[in-house]
Amino acid sequence: MFKELLKKLTVRNTLYYPGCLTKYTLPQIRENYEKILKKIGIDYIMLKELELCCGSPAIRGGYSKDFKDIKKKNLALFDKYGVAKIITNCPACYHVFKEEYGLDVEHITTLILKNINKFDKIKESEKISYHDPCHLGRYSNMYEEPREILKQLGFEVIELRNHHEESLCCGGGGGLKSNKPEISNKIAKLRLNQVKTKKLITPCPMCYAHLKDNAKGVKILEFSEVLV
Repeated sequence: MFKELLKKLTVRNTLYYPGCLTKYTLPQIRENYEKILKKIGIDYIMLKELELCCGSPAIRGGYSKDFKDIKKKNLALFDKYGVAKIITNCPACYHVFKEEYGLDVEHITTLILKNINKFDKIKESEKISYHDPCHLGRYSNMYEEPREILKQLGFEVIELRNHHEESLCCGGGGGLKSNKPEISNKIAKLRLNQVKTKKLITPCPMCYAHLKDNAKGVKILEFSEVLV
């Protein structure tokens, strides 16, 4: 009993939490962020198959009881593995862990910006567009960190017609992609029609996957792809 108590008091782990979409659908993006964390020098753990969904889809869908069950299981799991801090690349996970769980959580773009000197600049300046994810922008008021990273890497950020607080949703979130795919795709095309550059970059796995599915003539990049 004493040994278990002592272990809980001494183990203070940082967890890298990729989120469901990154972990199960975009494994290359997960690997990119693992490389980025190692490059920065972060000592982190992952929960592998033990990891559960953060619960964002449940609470956004109005399933509050299911969310409470997910939250309870996650908190028990984090406690078991001595998780003191969470780093995530998923804006939805970031917002839920911060606002609904009240945990010490950091979105990976803020961590990258603090360690930007560890990343190489591009050889020639390039014009690109940036898409504000809803959960990172309007939900979490994080607009400048990703843009500053891109600028310091050598990119020239050409703003879309709607940006920052006025940004359009990609159309993939809130269960719309699953329940009303035609409407979801129309919204994505509206957003893509605002792109006047050859590349569009976003730090949200949902936005990345959904915009990529609907893109023609525009290359969609997930944020990690310009760093690795």
